[in-house]
Amino acid sequence: MLHSFNPLGDRTPRRLSAATRELAARYLSGEIGSTLRPAPQAAGDEPYPVQLRRLAAEAETALSPDERLAGAARWLEATFHRFPGTDRPSVSHVTADFRHAVTGGLAGLEADIAAGRRANPEGAPFYDELAACIGAMRLWVERYRAELAERLEESPFFPRIAAALKQVPERPPRDFFEAVQSLWLFWTFQRLAGNWSGLGRIDELLGPFLDADLEAGRLDLGEAREILACFWIKGTEWITGRRVAGGDAQFYQNVILAGTGRDGREVCNRVTMLIFDIVEELHISDFPLGVRLSRKSPPPLLRRVAELQSRGGGIVSIYNEEVVIAALVKFGYPEKEACDFTNDGCWETLIPGETAFSYCPFDALQVWQDVFFADCNYPDFESLFAAYSAALRRRLEQVCAGCSGSFNAPDRTAPTPLLSLLMPSCIRSGRPYNRRGAKYNVVALHAGGLPDVANSFTAVRKLVYEDECCTLNELRGILLRDFGGDERLRRMFERCAVWYGNDDEAADAMLARVVSGFAAAAAEFRERDGLLHPAGISTFGREVEFAPSRLATPFGRRAHDYLSGNLAPSPGTDRNGPGAVVKSCCRNDFTQIPNGCPLDLRFDAAALASPPGVAMLEGLLKSFIGLGGYYLQVDAVSREMLVDAKAHPERYPNLAVRISGWSARFATLETAWQDMVIARSIQGAEAG
Repeated sequence: MLHSFNPLGDRTPRRLSAATRELAARYLSGEIGSTLRPAPQAAGDEPYPVQLRRLAAEAETALSPDERLAGAARWLEATFHRFPGTDRPSVSHVTADFRHAVTGGLAGLEADIAAGRRANPEGAPFYDELAACIGAMRLWVERYRAELAERLEESPFFPRIAAALKQVPERPPRDFFEAVQSLWLFWTFQRLAGNWSGLGRIDELLGPFLDADLEAGRLDLGEAREILACFWIKGTEWITGRRVAGGDAQFYQNVILAGTGRDGREVCNRVTMLIFDIVEELHISDFPLGVRLSRKSPPPLLRRVAELQSRGGGIVSIYNEEVVIAALVKFGYPEKEACDFTNDGCWETLIPGETAFSYCPFDALQVWQDVFFADCNYPDFESLFAAYSAALRRRLEQVCAGCSGSFNAPDRTAPTPLLSLLMPSCIRSGRPYNRRGAKYNVVALHAGGLPDVANSFTAVRKLVYEDECCTLNELRGILLRDFGGDERLRRMFERCAVWYGNDDEAADAMLARVVSGFAAAAAEFRERDGLLHPAGISTFGREVEFAPSRLATPFGRRAHDYLSGNLAPSPGTDRNGPGAVVKSCCRNDFTQIPNGCPLDLRFDAAALASPPGVAMLEGLLKSFIGLGGYYLQVDAVSREMLVDAKAHPERYPNLAVRISGWSARFATLETAWQDMVIARSIQGAEAG
């Protein structure tokens, strides 16, 4: 059992009841996850709706007297990204429209299906499947109603749950508790079928219900916090403690908070702040929070974000919504839809309920090295850059050709009726998610290693073309030999120039040129074969995957080193503190990168453990927004603790670290990923 939720130290006021904290400790320890079991194997020719109904009929209800909400998703295969009882893949990197589902209920979705049938009579088989999914969910909910009726006296929470289930999810909720219960049921049922959808903007959905209840005196903030805490705690039911590449919390269930709402007003409300309280106290990293900020954000919101980020875990990240919206509009999305952006459950931006999403990542540094080590003579720097630009375009051509069949899978391979039910655009079009039924079918083009490409260009220009320290072929030979064990030579290369991340105009201009070149090349492929291809910049931890094929770099990195993550500087190349990193990053025009680009900042936890440290971080967030950054991931870590946790994982079961669009419990990462996390830079606050 956990005694402290945050290994970095518990500086948090205890707002939740002892019973709720004990419930959280049980879930976070893996006690609940240990009860997951495989679903009965489905017959090979069994239609999806029949399989779904069987899963709904046989799933464990797991109705607990200690919990304020009903509903569970306990099929083991769902945690492996599969439709339970089969070897079929499920769907992730998506955010369904839970707002539409909750506010209309199952009856509202039935009305949508009826309207779809009238508009698309040829889609009758598809609509029949959607109706069958509603039937399966009704069966699942009815099992809870029946069990609650028999066990009503066992818990003080059961009468309220039973009363709520007479209204939701069938019809629209009438109060805050019903809204939370309905959201939990819709989200959990899609998880029961193995899907991993993000949750979207739940404070915008739930805030008005809470305000109405508080005004009417039906509820107080303390009980509202307990209800939301139960949601957060139950969302960790898939914790098993097993070691996997990206950790045991990579289920793409991001939550988006605050920012401009559909009515043009700031969304930040009591629900936003209650969620912050819960995350701060319980240190639950399974629902990463993406907070939409702008230059107009309320100062208390900015301060609260900084406080949470200072607690470590990398749970809270920020979007600069003004830049994100401008980038989406520039790409071609209507402004009204762009203003409602969320992410795909990770961090890539999209329009919820309207988007089928995937992405194709590639290593831009590998493209650069293929060009550099080719048997070609580049008489000047510009000829080298031009050769790289041409190779980059060819690589993008290959990527687009390779994904041209996306979202055209046979229904039996990856059936998506349940997900399609939660996607209004699929209902309107009369086609499922996996057959391009969504309004936007997106395969983003994601380049990794761009800071390493920029640093490589900077080094070659300096060593070969400006200072003429060596010829091109001599430099190639040195790098192919991985510096030949000559540490003095490697260190000379490492110090031959100032690199990206140090607020140096020349180094940053090189990255800006590299980023703009990628964006311009990607823009040539904006739409191909019915697919949209927005540009994004990411690694998502692929530093581990990229390393074995990478050779030594001209900026002094050995072959197979772990290099830059996302748009962060390569480890050890930034020497002037986090403020310099932010300034360097923000010299790029991110309206060219509509699918997103994270900057990762990591601090020594001790530097943020005091009010001055939090104030410094708050100022840094404000600078990032004001200077035009896109997306910022902040983590506070202790390198010594990470090293100890690698050797003694049993001591740190809830030590969370930010990976990319998710946070992972460090002890559940595979060894190579642990090494990558330990090797990353810490931009010390004292250096800023």
